[in-house]
Amino acid sequence: MTVVEQLIELQDVDGRIRELEHELKDLPRRRALEMARLSGVIADLTAAKANRQQIQERVKGYEAEANSLRAKIQQLKTTQAGLSSNKEYAQYSIQIDLVSHDLETTENNQLSAMDDMPSAENRIAEAQAKYDGMKVGVDAVCAELDERLAAVKAELDEAMKERQAKVAAVGDAKARLYYERLRTKRWPVVVPLTHACVCDGCHLVQPPSVSQLVDANAKNAEQGKPQAVVACTMCGRMLYRA
Repeated sequence: MTVVEQLIELQDVDGRIRELEHELKDLPRRRALEMARLSGVIADLTAAKANRQQIQERVKGYEAEANSLRAKIQQLKTTQAGLSSNKEYAQYSIQIDLVSHDLETTENNQLSAMDDMPSAENRIAEAQAKYDGMKVGVDAVCAELDERLAAVKAELDEAMKERQAKVAAVGDAKARLYYERLRTKRWPVVVPLTHACVCDGCHLVQPPSVSQLVDANAKNAEQGKPQAVVACTMCGRMLYRA
């Protein structure tokens, strides 16, 4: 197997690794997007429950206030019953009327708050139904993404092991070093030189001398002789004759 063929095999493995690493980064992002969809519905449900809680607290507040006013009225009436002066009796009657008016207002407010409860319960029911329906779908998608994430990690581990073997199989240390340095800057690293003498990586036309070196490499490969690194004059990619 020629050096170019060894490098191409290594490049194929590196290509798979790049794809797996990209997917490894993308899967958590996709999962987060799914959860973000659900968070909006959760916010609606939380707001609906908070609204119900506020109504319940208003009802309890009015109830406590009404009980306090009733107790006050009872106290005023008890005191009034023991009065002997008509003037004092009349004054207490006025106080009782005022407190009774406050009680009526409070009871009306309590009834109004209670009237708001059915719509609040309906809002919760609608939000809960929407959440339950969406959560089923989101959970299913997240389960698939988690399963794929585990599979990608396993595939990546295998690919990295395969890469070690492919790196070790490249017999030309200089070509291997050149490839390793370039692969983080240019991809793919090893590309064909077309018959029109064009680099298949950056599509720049190469001078005749480059074409001659590529052809010499191909001839040396056939004869089992050492091959030189032939690089594109523009992008530096390693060239071979397809």
